[in-house]
Amino acid sequence: MATSSTSFYDLYRHGSLGMSLTDALDDLIGAERIDPQLAMKVLTQFDRIVAESLSDKVKARLTFKGSLDTYRFCDEVWTFLIKNVTFKMDNGQTTVVADKVKIVSCSAKRSDEK
Repeated sequence: MATSSTSFYDLYRHGSLGMSLTDALDDLIGAERIDPQLAMKVLTQFDRIVAESLSDKVKARLTFKGSLDTYRFCDEVWTFLIKNVTFKMDNGQTTVVADKVKIVSCSAKRSDEK
């Protein structure tokens, strides 16, 4: 289990759930119902819970094939832009096709924890 001094990436804040949470917190701050410091604590907890839940509870695997368009490595984060991607789920029966996919890959430990 992570300690309170462990920091987590905020990648999941940019998804629909994270954006909805951020909007709700902004509304509460605007209505002066919570302090901005409390909102930051909530977002930090969100980062921790999502990262731990995905690590502990998601066991599905998939493979994908496509054409690598662009890749970059900056601040210990890999970003891949892939075109014409085909995903195959671990059961082998489900296939998903996408024109473009962006994959962001981060180290399990942040660079400030080394």
